[in-house]
Amino acid sequence: MAKRELSDLIRALARRNWEAVDRLLIELNDVGWQGGSQVISAAFALAVDRRFHDQDVRSVIQFVKETRARYEEGEALPALEMEAMIRAVLGEAQLVDNIDPEIAFSVQIAVLGTLLQDADFTESQLDEFIAEVEGVAAEYM
Repeated sequence: MAKRELSDLIRALARRNWEAVDRLLIELNDVGWQGGSQVISAAFALAVDRRFHDQDVRSVIQFVKETRARYEEGEALPALEMEAMIRAVLGEAQLVDNIDPEIAFSVQIAVLGTLLQDADFTESQLDEFIAEVEGVAAEYM
Protein backbone atom coordinates (compact mmCIF):
# COMPACT_ATOMS: atom_id res chain seq x y z
CA MET A 1 0.00 0.00 0.00
CA ALA A 2 1.14 3.56 -0.70
CA LYS A 3 0.29 4.56 2.85
CA ARG A 4 2.49 7.64 3.03
CA GLU A 5 1.25 9.00 -0.29
CA LEU A 6 -2.38 8.41 0.65
CA SER A 7 -1.99 10.13 4.02
CA ASP A 8 -0.12 12.96 2.33
CA LEU A 9 -2.92 13.25 -0.25
CA ILE A 10 -5.53 13.64 2.49
CA ARG A 11 -3.34 16.25 4.18
CA ALA A 12 -2.77 18.13 0.90
CA LEU A 13 -6.52 18.14 0.11
CA ALA A 14 -7.28 19.49 3.58
CA ARG A 15 -4.69 22.25 3.21
CA ARG A 16 -5.62 23.20 -0.37
CA ASN A 17 -2.09 22.38 -1.47
CA TRP A 18 -2.97 21.74 -5.13
CA GLU A 19 0.64 21.38 -6.21
CA ALA A 20 1.11 18.54 -3.73
CA VAL A 21 -2.26 17.02 -4.69
CA ASP A 22 -1.23 16.92 -8.36
CA ARG A 23 2.19 15.43 -7.52
CA LEU A 24 0.70 12.81 -5.20
CA LEU A 25 -1.94 11.79 -7.72
CA ILE A 26 0.85 11.16 -10.24
CA GLU A 27 2.85 9.18 -7.65
CA LEU A 28 -0.21 7.13 -6.71
CA ASN A 29 -0.93 6.41 -10.38
CA ASP A 30 2.69 5.24 -10.75
CA VAL A 31 2.42 2.79 -7.83
CA GLY A 32 -1.05 1.60 -8.82
CA TRP A 33 -3.09 3.09 -5.97
CA GLN A 34 -2.47 -0.04 -3.89
CA GLY A 35 -4.90 0.24 -0.98
CA GLY A 36 -6.03 3.61 -2.30
CA SER A 37 -9.67 2.81 -2.81
CA GLN A 38 -10.02 1.60 0.77
CA VAL A 39 -8.29 4.66 2.22
CA ILE A 40 -10.16 7.17 0.06
CA SER A 41 -13.47 5.39 0.73
CA ALA A 42 -12.82 5.39 4.48
CA ALA A 43 -11.86 9.07 4.46
CA PHE A 44 -14.92 9.89 2.35
CA ALA A 45 -17.31 7.98 4.62
CA LEU A 46 -15.87 9.45 7.82
CA ALA A 47 -15.89 13.00 6.47
CA VAL A 48 -19.45 12.67 5.10
CA ASP A 49 -20.70 11.24 8.38
CA ARG A 50 -19.09 14.08 10.35
CA ARG A 51 -20.63 16.73 8.11
CA PHE A 52 -24.09 15.34 7.41
CA HIS A 53 -24.96 12.94 10.25
CA ASP A 54 -27.88 15.06 11.45
CA GLN A 55 -28.86 16.88 8.26
CA ASP A 56 -31.48 16.29 5.58
CA VAL A 57 -31.34 15.77 1.82
CA ARG A 58 -31.68 19.50 1.14
CA SER A 59 -28.36 20.14 2.86
CA VAL A 60 -26.72 17.46 0.68
CA ILE A 61 -28.14 19.05 -2.47
CA GLN A 62 -26.94 22.51 -1.40
CA PHE A 63 -23.49 21.15 -0.55
CA VAL A 64 -23.17 19.51 -3.97
CA LYS A 65 -24.22 22.74 -5.68
CA GLU A 66 -21.61 24.71 -3.70
CA THR A 67 -18.92 22.09 -4.29
CA ARG A 68 -19.46 22.15 -8.05
CA ALA A 69 -19.22 25.95 -7.98
CA ARG A 70 -15.84 25.81 -6.18
CA TYR A 71 -14.03 23.88 -8.86
CA GLU A 72 -12.79 25.44 -12.09
CA GLU A 73 -14.48 22.72 -14.12
CA GLY A 74 -17.10 21.95 -11.48
CA GLU A 75 -19.96 21.73 -13.94
CA ALA A 76 -18.32 18.51 -15.17
CA LEU A 77 -18.75 16.94 -11.72
CA PRO A 78 -21.88 14.74 -11.84
CA ALA A 79 -24.34 16.26 -9.36
CA LEU A 80 -26.66 13.27 -9.08
CA GLU A 81 -23.79 10.86 -8.49
CA MET A 82 -22.29 13.22 -5.90
CA GLU A 83 -25.60 13.38 -4.05
CA ALA A 84 -26.05 9.61 -4.30
CA MET A 85 -22.56 8.89 -2.95
CA ILE A 86 -23.12 11.15 0.05
CA ARG A 87 -26.59 9.76 0.72
CA ALA A 88 -25.25 6.19 0.46
CA VAL A 89 -22.93 6.87 3.39
CA LEU A 90 -25.94 8.16 5.31
CA GLY A 91 -27.89 4.94 4.82
CA GLU A 92 -29.25 4.87 1.28
CA ALA A 93 -26.66 2.42 -0.07
CA GLN A 94 -28.80 1.35 -3.03
CA LEU A 95 -28.29 4.78 -4.63
CA VAL A 96 -24.76 3.85 -5.72
CA ASP A 97 -25.58 0.49 -7.30
CA ASN A 98 -25.25 1.76 -10.87
CA ILE A 99 -22.47 4.33 -10.50
CA ASP A 100 -19.36 3.56 -12.56
CA PRO A 101 -16.40 2.89 -10.20
CA GLU A 102 -14.20 5.48 -11.93
CA ILE A 103 -16.88 8.16 -11.55
CA ALA A 104 -17.42 7.12 -7.93
CA PHE A 105 -13.72 7.45 -7.17
CA SER A 106 -13.42 10.91 -8.75
CA VAL A 107 -16.56 12.01 -6.90
CA GLN A 108 -15.08 10.78 -3.64
CA ILE A 109 -11.89 12.79 -4.22
CA ALA A 110 -13.78 16.01 -5.09
CA VAL A 111 -16.25 15.72 -2.22
CA LEU A 112 -13.56 14.66 0.24
CA GLY A 113 -11.45 17.67 -0.69
CA THR A 114 -14.35 20.03 -0.05
CA LEU A 115 -15.31 18.37 3.23
CA LEU A 116 -11.74 18.44 4.51
CA GLN A 117 -11.31 22.10 3.58
CA ASP A 118 -14.59 23.02 5.24
CA ALA A 119 -13.62 21.13 8.40
CA ASP A 120 -10.58 23.40 8.76
CA PHE A 121 -8.76 20.88 10.97
CA THR A 122 -5.90 21.90 13.20
CA GLU A 123 -2.74 19.84 12.61
CA SER A 124 -3.53 17.57 15.56
CA GLN A 125 -7.15 17.13 14.44
CA LEU A 126 -5.97 16.27 10.94
CA ASP A 127 -3.47 13.76 12.36
CA GLU A 128 -6.31 12.17 14.37
CA PHE A 129 -8.57 12.07 11.31
CA ILE A 130 -5.86 10.42 9.19
CA ALA A 131 -5.18 7.86 11.93
CA GLU A 132 -8.91 7.07 12.10
CA VAL A 133 -9.05 6.74 8.30
CA GLU A 134 -6.07 4.37 8.29
CA GLY A 135 -7.67 2.27 11.03
CA VAL A 136 -10.97 1.97 9.19
CA ALA A 137 -9.27 1.26 5.85
CA ALA A 138 -7.10 -1.45 7.45
CA GLU A 139 -10.29 -3.34 8.37
CA TYR A 140 -11.10 -3.70 4.66
CA MET A 141 -7.68 -4.62 3.28
